[in-house]
Amino acid sequence: MTADRVPADARAHIDDLAAFVTASPSSYHAAAEIARRAEDAGYARLREDEPWDVAPGGSYVVVRDGSVVAFALPAEAGPTMPFTIVGAHTDSPGFKLKPKPTTHGPGGWWQLGLEVYGGPLLNSWLDRELELAGRIVTLEGEEHLVRTGSLLRIPQLAVHLDRGVNNDGLTLDKQRHTQPVWGLGDEESADILQALASRAGIDAAQIGGYDVVVADTQEPRTFGHAQELFASGRLDNLLSAHAALVAQLATTPRTSIAMYAAFDHEEIGSASRSGAAGPFLEDVLLRVSASLGADTEQRAQAFAASLHISSDVGHAVHPNYPERHDPVNKPVAGGGPILKINANQRYATDAHGAAAWNAACESAGVPTQEFVSNNAMPCGSTIGPIAATRLGIRTVDVGVPILSMHSARELTAVVDPWYLSRAMRAVLDR
Repeated sequence: MTADRVPADARAHIDDLAAFVTASPSSYHAAAEIARRAEDAGYARLREDEPWDVAPGGSYVVVRDGSVVAFALPAEAGPTMPFTIVGAHTDSPGFKLKPKPTTHGPGGWWQLGLEVYGGPLLNSWLDRELELAGRIVTLEGEEHLVRTGSLLRIPQLAVHLDRGVNNDGLTLDKQRHTQPVWGLGDEESADILQALASRAGIDAAQIGGYDVVVADTQEPRTFGHAQELFASGRLDNLLSAHAALVAQLATTPRTSIAMYAAFDHEEIGSASRSGAAGPFLEDVLLRVSASLGADTEQRAQAFAASLHISSDVGHAVHPNYPERHDPVNKPVAGGGPILKINANQRYATDAHGAAAWNAACESAGVPTQEFVSNNAMPCGSTIGPIAATRLGIRTVDVGVPILSMHSARELTAVVDPWYLSRAMRAVLDR
Protein backbone atom coordinates (compact mmCIF):
# COMPACT_ATOMS: atom_id res chain seq x y z
CA MET A 1 0.00 0.00 0.00
CA THR A 2 1.27 3.44 -0.89
CA ALA A 3 0.41 6.64 0.95
CA ASP A 4 -1.76 7.94 -1.90
CA ARG A 5 -3.84 4.74 -1.81
CA VAL A 6 -5.21 5.58 1.65
CA PRO A 7 -8.24 7.77 0.83
CA ALA A 8 -8.18 11.31 2.17
CA ASP A 9 -11.56 10.68 3.82
CA ALA A 10 -10.09 7.73 5.72
CA ARG A 11 -7.24 9.92 6.99
CA ALA A 12 -9.72 12.61 8.06
CA HIS A 13 -11.75 9.97 9.88
CA ILE A 14 -8.70 8.60 11.69
CA ASP A 15 -7.63 12.11 12.72
CA ASP A 16 -11.08 12.67 14.19
CA LEU A 17 -10.92 9.29 15.94
CA ALA A 18 -7.60 10.34 17.47
CA ALA A 19 -9.20 13.53 18.77
CA PHE A 20 -12.15 11.54 20.13
CA VAL A 21 -9.88 9.11 21.98
CA THR A 22 -7.78 11.94 23.39
CA ALA A 23 -10.92 13.61 24.74
CA SER A 24 -12.16 10.34 26.27
CA PRO A 25 -9.78 8.95 28.94
CA SER A 26 -12.73 7.47 30.85
CA SER A 27 -16.24 6.32 29.97
CA TYR A 28 -17.61 9.47 31.61
CA HIS A 29 -15.42 11.69 29.46
CA ALA A 30 -16.47 9.66 26.40
CA ALA A 31 -20.15 10.15 27.25
CA ALA A 32 -19.61 13.89 27.68
CA GLU A 33 -17.75 14.12 24.35
CA ILE A 34 -20.46 12.14 22.54
CA ALA A 35 -23.18 14.36 23.98
CA ARG A 36 -21.21 17.51 23.10
CA ARG A 37 -20.82 16.40 19.49
CA ALA A 38 -24.48 15.46 19.25
CA GLU A 39 -25.62 18.80 20.65
CA ASP A 40 -23.28 20.62 18.28
CA ALA A 41 -25.02 18.72 15.46
CA GLY A 42 -28.43 19.98 16.60
CA TYR A 43 -29.53 17.17 18.92
CA ALA A 44 -31.60 18.41 21.87
CA ARG A 45 -30.47 17.25 25.32
CA LEU A 46 -33.02 15.23 27.32
CA ARG A 47 -32.96 14.56 31.05
CA GLU A 48 -34.32 11.28 32.37
CA ASP A 49 -35.88 12.96 35.41
CA GLU A 50 -37.93 15.38 33.31
CA PRO A 51 -40.83 14.91 30.86
CA TRP A 52 -39.79 14.28 27.25
CA ASP A 53 -41.16 16.30 24.37
CA VAL A 54 -40.17 14.00 21.51
CA ALA A 55 -41.66 14.76 18.10
CA PRO A 56 -41.30 13.45 14.53
CA GLY A 57 -38.44 15.16 12.73
CA GLY A 58 -36.56 15.81 15.96
CA SER A 59 -33.12 14.67 17.14
CA TYR A 60 -32.30 14.02 20.79
CA VAL A 61 -29.53 12.81 23.11
CA VAL A 62 -29.67 11.49 26.68
CA VAL A 63 -26.81 10.52 29.03
CA ARG A 64 -26.87 8.02 31.88
CA ASP A 65 -23.54 7.95 33.74
CA GLY A 66 -20.96 6.71 31.21
CA SER A 67 -23.57 5.72 28.61
CA VAL A 68 -25.33 7.68 25.87
CA VAL A 69 -28.32 7.18 23.60
CA ALA A 70 -28.93 9.56 20.68
CA PHE A 71 -31.75 9.26 18.16
CA ALA A 72 -33.25 10.99 15.15
CA LEU A 73 -36.85 10.58 14.02
CA PRO A 74 -38.08 10.88 10.43
CA ALA A 75 -40.68 13.57 9.85
CA GLU A 76 -43.29 10.89 9.23
CA ALA A 77 -42.44 8.79 12.31
CA GLY A 78 -45.45 6.97 13.73
CA PRO A 79 -46.29 4.37 16.37
CA THR A 80 -45.24 1.34 14.30
CA MET A 81 -42.04 2.79 12.85
CA PRO A 82 -39.09 0.46 13.58
CA PHE A 83 -35.74 1.40 15.10
CA THR A 84 -32.32 0.98 13.51
CA ILE A 85 -29.75 0.98 16.31
CA VAL A 86 -25.96 1.14 16.11
CA GLY A 87 -24.45 0.09 19.43
CA ALA A 88 -20.98 0.10 21.02
CA HIS A 89 -19.40 0.59 24.45
CA THR A 90 -17.46 3.39 26.11
CA ASP A 91 -15.32 1.55 28.65
CA SER A 92 -11.95 -0.16 28.17
CA PRO A 93 -10.02 -2.73 30.24
CA GLY A 94 -7.50 -1.32 32.67
CA PHE A 95 -7.45 -0.23 36.32
CA LYS A 96 -9.73 1.64 38.71
CA LEU A 97 -8.78 3.64 41.79
CA LYS A 98 -9.54 1.84 45.08
CA PRO A 99 -10.94 3.35 48.28
CA LYS A 100 -8.23 4.72 50.59
CA PRO A 101 -6.04 4.84 47.48
CA THR A 102 -2.93 6.65 48.74
CA THR A 103 -0.20 4.34 50.00
CA HIS A 104 3.46 4.80 50.95
CA GLY A 105 5.79 2.11 49.62
CA PRO A 106 9.34 1.09 50.52
CA GLY A 107 12.05 3.53 49.48
CA GLY A 108 9.90 6.63 49.99
CA TRP A 109 7.74 6.02 46.94
CA TRP A 110 4.21 7.35 46.88
CA GLN A 111 1.95 4.66 45.44
CA LEU A 112 -1.73 4.11 44.63
CA GLY A 113 -4.10 1.24 45.26
CA LEU A 114 -5.64 0.12 41.98
CA GLU A 115 -8.21 -2.56 41.23
CA VAL A 116 -8.01 -4.45 37.95
CA TYR A 117 -10.94 -3.53 35.67
CA GLY A 118 -11.90 -6.20 33.14
CA GLY A 119 -9.15 -8.22 31.46
CA PRO A 120 -6.24 -5.97 30.50
CA LEU A 121 -2.91 -7.28 29.21
CA LEU A 122 -1.12 -6.36 32.43
CA ASN A 123 2.40 -6.27 31.00
CA SER A 124 1.37 -3.65 28.41
CA TRP A 125 0.71 -1.15 31.19
CA LEU A 126 4.24 -1.28 32.56
CA ASP A 127 6.67 1.61 32.13
CA ARG A 128 4.14 4.01 30.63
CA GLU A 129 3.23 7.51 31.79
CA LEU A 130 -0.36 7.20 32.91
CA GLU A 131 -3.12 9.49 34.11
CA LEU A 132 -6.16 9.26 36.34
CA ALA A 133 -9.52 10.22 34.82
CA GLY A 134 -13.17 9.92 35.72
CA ARG A 135 -15.74 11.64 37.86
CA ILE A 136 -15.90 12.99 41.39
CA VAL A 137 -19.27 13.46 43.11
CA THR A 138 -19.49 15.91 46.01
CA LEU A 139 -21.47 15.38 49.18
CA GLU A 140 -24.09 17.70 47.66
CA GLY A 141 -24.39 15.40 44.64
CA GLU A 142 -22.60 17.59 42.11
CA GLU A 143 -20.59 15.67 39.49
CA HIS A 144 -17.21 16.89 38.26
CA LEU A 145 -15.18 15.34 35.47
CA VAL A 146 -11.47 15.21 36.27
CA ARG A 147 -8.25 14.12 34.57
CA THR A 148 -4.72 14.59 35.81
CA GLY A 149 -2.49 14.30 32.77
CA SER A 150 0.73 12.31 33.19
CA LEU A 151 0.96 11.47 36.87
CA LEU A 152 1.82 7.83 37.51
CA ARG A 153 3.77 4.83 36.23
CA ILE A 154 3.87 1.09 36.99
CA PRO A 155 7.61 0.28 36.98
CA GLN A 156 8.84 -3.10 35.80
CA LEU A 157 11.54 -4.96 37.71
CA ALA A 158 14.97 -4.61 36.07
CA VAL A 159 16.34 -7.65 34.23
CA HIS A 160 19.30 -7.67 36.65
CA LEU A 161 16.85 -8.54 39.44
CA ASP A 162 14.86 -11.04 37.38
CA ARG A 163 17.43 -12.87 35.25
CA GLY A 164 14.97 -15.44 33.91
CA VAL A 165 12.31 -13.03 32.69
CA ASN A 166 13.19 -13.37 28.99
CA ASN A 167 13.30 -17.16 29.16
CA ASP A 168 10.68 -18.05 31.75
CA GLY A 169 8.22 -15.28 30.97
CA LEU A 170 6.91 -12.38 33.01
CA THR A 171 4.49 -13.23 35.81
CA LEU A 172 2.67 -10.35 37.47
CA ASP A 173 0.74 -10.57 40.71
CA LYS A 174 -2.37 -8.39 40.26
CA GLN A 175 -2.09 -7.03 43.78
CA ARG A 176 1.64 -6.66 44.39
CA HIS A 177 2.99 -5.78 40.95
CA THR A 178 0.42 -3.33 39.54
CA GLN A 179 0.66 -0.53 42.10
CA PRO A 180 1.99 2.62 40.41
CA VAL A 181 4.37 5.24 41.74
CA TRP A 182 3.37 8.88 41.55
CA GLY A 183 5.77 10.80 43.75
CA LEU A 184 8.45 10.88 46.45
CA GLY A 185 8.62 12.38 49.91
CA ASP A 186 7.04 12.29 53.32
CA GLU A 187 3.99 10.10 53.72
CA GLU A 188 2.00 12.93 55.28
CA SER A 189 2.15 15.03 52.12
CA ALA A 190 0.84 12.30 49.79
CA ASP A 191 -2.91 12.56 49.14
CA ILE A 192 -4.22 11.61 45.71
CA LEU A 193 -7.77 12.69 46.57
CA GLN A 194 -6.49 16.16 47.36
CA ALA A 195 -4.69 16.19 44.01
CA LEU A 196 -7.89 15.15 42.20
CA ALA A 197 -10.01 17.63 44.11
CA SER A 198 -7.63 20.45 43.25
CA ARG A 199 -7.93 19.65 39.57
CA ALA A 200 -11.72 19.56 39.87
CA GLY A 201 -11.77 22.94 41.63
CA ILE A 202 -13.23 21.64 44.89
CA ASP A 203 -11.99 20.87 48.40
CA ALA A 204 -11.10 17.25 49.17
CA ALA A 205 -13.45 17.34 52.17
CA GLN A 206 -16.33 17.78 49.69
CA ILE A 207 -15.68 14.46 47.93
CA GLY A 208 -18.55 12.08 48.56
CA GLY A 209 -17.57 9.42 46.00
CA TYR A 210 -15.55 8.84 42.86
CA ASP A 211 -15.25 6.61 39.80
CA VAL A 212 -11.70 7.10 38.57
CA VAL A 213 -9.78 4.91 36.13
CA VAL A 214 -6.25 4.83 34.71
CA ALA A 215 -5.54 5.83 31.10
CA ASP A 216 -2.41 5.84 28.95
CA THR A 217 -1.25 9.35 28.05
CA GLN A 218 0.62 8.56 24.82
CA GLU A 219 -1.07 10.29 21.92
CA PRO A 220 -2.69 8.25 19.11
CA ARG A 221 -0.65 8.24 15.94
CA THR A 222 -0.38 6.81 12.45
CA PHE A 223 2.77 5.01 11.38
CA GLY A 224 4.08 2.39 8.95
CA HIS A 225 5.58 2.40 5.47
CA ALA A 226 2.69 4.38 4.01
CA GLN A 227 1.30 5.70 7.31
CA GLU A 228 -1.41 3.07 6.86
CA LEU A 229 -1.37 1.86 10.48
CA PHE A 230 -2.88 3.48 13.56
CA ALA A 231 -1.95 2.90 17.20
CA SER A 232 -3.90 4.20 20.18
CA GLY A 233 -5.14 3.39 23.62
CA ARG A 234 -8.79 2.43 24.13
CA LEU A 235 -9.54 1.40 20.55
CA ASP A 236 -11.57 -1.30 22.30
CA ASN A 237 -14.09 0.15 21.99
CA LEU A 238 -13.87 3.88 21.32
CA LEU A 239 -13.15 2.98 17.69
CA SER A 240 -16.68 1.60 17.31
CA ALA A 241 -18.26 4.26 19.52
CA HIS A 242 -16.75 6.93 17.27
CA ALA A 243 -17.58 5.21 13.95
CA ALA A 244 -21.19 4.72 15.01
CA LEU A 245 -21.48 8.33 16.23
CA VAL A 246 -20.12 9.71 12.95
CA ALA A 247 -22.67 7.60 11.08
CA GLN A 248 -25.52 8.63 13.36
CA LEU A 249 -24.84 12.35 13.11
CA ALA A 250 -24.56 12.18 9.32
CA THR A 251 -27.74 10.21 8.66
CA THR A 252 -31.12 11.53 7.57
CA PRO A 253 -33.48 8.71 8.54
CA ARG A 254 -36.36 7.91 6.23
CA THR A 255 -38.07 4.62 7.05
CA SER A 256 -36.86 3.94 10.60
CA ILE A 257 -35.83 5.82 13.74
CA ALA A 258 -32.02 6.08 13.69
CA MET A 259 -30.56 5.42 17.13
CA TYR A 260 -27.07 5.39 18.63
CA ALA A 261 -26.39 3.54 21.89
CA ALA A 262 -23.01 3.55 23.65
CA PHE A 263 -22.92 1.56 26.90
CA ASP A 264 -20.58 1.50 29.88
CA HIS A 265 -19.35 -1.64 31.71
CA GLU A 266 -19.13 -4.02 28.73
CA GLU A 267 -15.65 -5.13 29.81
CA ILE A 268 -17.03 -6.41 33.13
CA GLY A 269 -20.22 -8.08 31.88
CA SER A 270 -22.62 -5.18 31.20
CA ALA A 271 -24.70 -5.88 34.32
CA SER A 272 -25.28 -2.34 35.60
CA ARG A 273 -27.84 0.46 35.33
CA SER A 274 -25.85 1.92 32.43
CA GLY A 275 -24.68 -1.36 30.87
CA ALA A 276 -26.27 -3.23 27.97
CA ALA A 277 -27.80 -5.73 30.40
CA GLY A 278 -29.46 -2.86 32.26
CA PRO A 279 -32.67 -0.99 31.36
CA PHE A 280 -31.22 2.15 29.76
CA LEU A 281 -31.82 1.39 26.09
CA GLU A 282 -35.18 -0.21 26.80
CA ASP A 283 -36.22 2.82 28.85
CA VAL A 284 -35.42 5.12 25.93
CA LEU A 285 -37.17 2.91 23.39
CA LEU A 286 -40.32 2.76 25.52
CA ARG A 287 -40.39 6.53 26.07
CA VAL A 288 -39.89 7.23 22.36
CA SER A 289 -42.65 4.75 21.46
CA ALA A 290 -44.97 6.33 24.02
CA SER A 291 -44.24 9.78 22.59
CA LEU A 292 -45.35 8.48 19.20
CA GLY A 293 -48.59 7.16 20.68
CA ALA A 294 -47.74 3.46 20.38
CA ASP A 295 -49.79 0.93 22.29
CA THR A 296 -48.48 -2.50 23.28
CA GLU A 297 -49.42 -4.08 19.93
CA GLN A 298 -47.89 -1.27 17.86
CA ARG A 299 -44.69 -1.27 19.91
CA ALA A 300 -44.35 -5.03 19.40
CA GLN A 301 -44.70 -4.51 15.64
CA ALA A 302 -42.02 -1.82 15.69
CA PHE A 303 -39.58 -3.95 17.68
CA ALA A 304 -40.16 -6.95 15.40
CA ALA A 305 -39.13 -4.89 12.37
CA SER A 306 -36.14 -3.27 14.10
CA LEU A 307 -32.43 -3.99 13.68
CA HIS A 308 -29.50 -3.56 16.06
CA ILE A 309 -25.89 -3.42 14.82
CA SER A 310 -23.61 -4.27 17.75
CA SER A 311 -20.06 -3.15 17.00
CA ASP A 312 -16.89 -4.11 18.86
CA VAL A 313 -13.33 -4.73 17.79
CA GLY A 314 -12.23 -8.22 16.70
CA HIS A 315 -9.04 -10.11 16.05
CA ALA A 316 -6.98 -9.58 12.91
CA VAL A 317 -4.73 -12.51 12.02
CA HIS A 318 -1.58 -12.11 14.10
CA PRO A 319 1.51 -12.57 11.92
CA ASN A 320 3.49 -14.15 14.77
CA TYR A 321 0.69 -16.49 15.92
CA PRO A 322 -1.28 -17.50 12.81
CA GLU A 323 -2.09 -20.91 14.33
CA ARG A 324 -4.32 -19.23 16.93
CA HIS A 325 -6.86 -18.27 14.24
CA ASP A 326 -9.38 -20.23 12.19
CA PRO A 327 -7.46 -21.80 9.28
CA VAL A 328 -9.95 -20.59 6.66
CA ASN A 329 -11.59 -17.39 7.96
CA LYS A 330 -8.68 -15.00 8.45
CA PRO A 331 -9.62 -11.32 8.80
CA VAL A 332 -6.81 -9.03 7.69
CA ALA A 333 -6.10 -5.44 8.67
CA GLY A 334 -7.19 -3.12 5.88
CA GLY A 335 -9.66 -5.66 4.54
CA GLY A 336 -12.77 -3.94 5.84
CA PRO A 337 -15.09 -4.52 8.80
CA ILE A 338 -15.75 -8.01 10.07
CA LEU A 339 -19.03 -9.88 10.49
CA LYS A 340 -18.70 -11.78 13.78
CA ILE A 341 -20.19 -15.28 13.87
CA ASN A 342 -20.36 -17.83 16.70
CA ALA A 343 -22.36 -21.04 16.84
CA ASN A 344 -22.85 -20.69 20.60
CA GLN A 345 -24.30 -17.17 20.27
CA ARG A 346 -21.40 -15.40 21.90
CA TYR A 347 -22.11 -13.13 18.95
CA ALA A 348 -25.76 -12.51 18.05
CA THR A 349 -25.39 -12.72 14.24
CA ASP A 350 -27.87 -14.93 12.40
CA ALA A 351 -28.59 -15.40 8.70
CA HIS A 352 -31.03 -12.48 8.42
CA GLY A 353 -28.67 -10.18 10.32
CA ALA A 354 -25.74 -11.26 8.15
CA ALA A 355 -27.76 -10.57 5.01
CA ALA A 356 -28.69 -7.09 6.25
CA TRP A 357 -25.07 -6.27 7.08
CA ASN A 358 -23.69 -7.60 3.80
CA ALA A 359 -26.30 -5.63 1.87
CA ALA A 360 -25.29 -2.46 3.73
CA CYS A 361 -21.61 -3.02 2.96
CA GLU A 362 -22.41 -3.60 -0.71
CA SER A 363 -24.52 -0.45 -0.80
CA ALA A 364 -21.70 1.58 0.80
CA GLY A 365 -19.02 0.10 -1.47
CA VAL A 366 -17.22 -1.28 1.58
CA PRO A 367 -15.31 -4.58 1.59
CA THR A 368 -16.33 -6.98 4.33
CA GLN A 369 -14.92 -10.16 5.85
CA GLU A 370 -16.04 -12.79 8.34
CA PHE A 371 -14.64 -13.71 11.73
CA VAL A 372 -15.13 -17.01 13.49
CA SER A 373 -12.89 -18.40 16.22
CA ASN A 374 -10.52 -21.31 16.07
CA ASN A 375 -12.43 -24.07 17.90
CA ALA A 376 -9.58 -24.40 20.40
CA MET A 377 -9.67 -20.66 21.17
CA PRO A 378 -13.11 -19.70 22.55
CA CYS A 379 -14.08 -16.13 21.74
CA GLY A 380 -15.25 -13.36 24.01
CA SER A 381 -18.67 -11.76 23.76
CA THR A 382 -20.23 -8.33 23.19
CA ILE A 383 -23.24 -6.20 23.99
CA GLY A 384 -25.00 -7.92 21.06
CA PRO A 385 -26.35 -11.10 22.69
CA ILE A 386 -27.15 -9.18 25.88
CA ALA A 387 -29.21 -6.51 24.12
CA ALA A 388 -30.89 -9.08 21.88
CA THR A 389 -31.90 -11.15 24.91
CA ARG A 390 -33.30 -8.13 26.74
CA LEU A 391 -35.13 -6.50 23.83
CA GLY A 392 -35.92 -9.27 21.34
CA ILE A 393 -34.64 -7.06 18.52
CA ARG A 394 -32.71 -8.79 15.75
CA THR A 395 -29.02 -8.12 16.34
CA VAL A 396 -25.90 -8.60 14.24
CA ASP A 397 -22.35 -8.38 15.62
CA VAL A 398 -19.70 -6.60 13.57
CA GLY A 399 -16.43 -4.76 14.15
CA VAL A 400 -12.95 -3.92 12.95
CA PRO A 401 -9.96 -6.31 13.04
CA ILE A 402 -7.15 -5.14 15.33
CA LEU A 403 -3.97 -6.44 16.95
CA SER A 404 -3.00 -6.18 20.65
CA MET A 405 -6.59 -6.29 21.90
CA HIS A 406 -6.80 -5.32 25.61
CA SER A 407 -3.32 -3.86 25.51
CA ALA A 408 -2.75 -0.35 26.83
CA ARG A 409 -2.11 0.51 23.17
CA GLU A 410 -3.88 -1.27 20.32
CA LEU A 411 -3.34 -1.36 16.56
CA THR A 412 -5.60 -1.12 13.51
CA ALA A 413 -5.42 -0.18 9.84
CA VAL A 414 -6.24 3.44 8.98
CA VAL A 415 -8.94 2.51 6.47
CA ASP A 416 -10.97 0.08 8.56
CA PRO A 417 -12.66 2.49 11.03
CA TRP A 418 -13.72 4.61 8.04
CA TYR A 419 -15.08 1.54 6.26
CA LEU A 420 -17.02 0.60 9.40
CA SER A 421 -18.60 4.04 9.72
CA ARG A 422 -19.64 4.07 6.05
CA ALA A 423 -21.32 0.68 6.41
CA MET A 424 -23.12 1.86 9.55
CA ARG A 425 -24.32 4.94 7.70
CA ALA A 426 -25.78 2.69 5.00
CA VAL A 427 -27.65 0.70 7.67
CA LEU A 428 -29.03 3.83 9.31
CA ASP A 429 -30.10 5.28 5.95
CA ARG A 430 -32.18 2.21 5.10
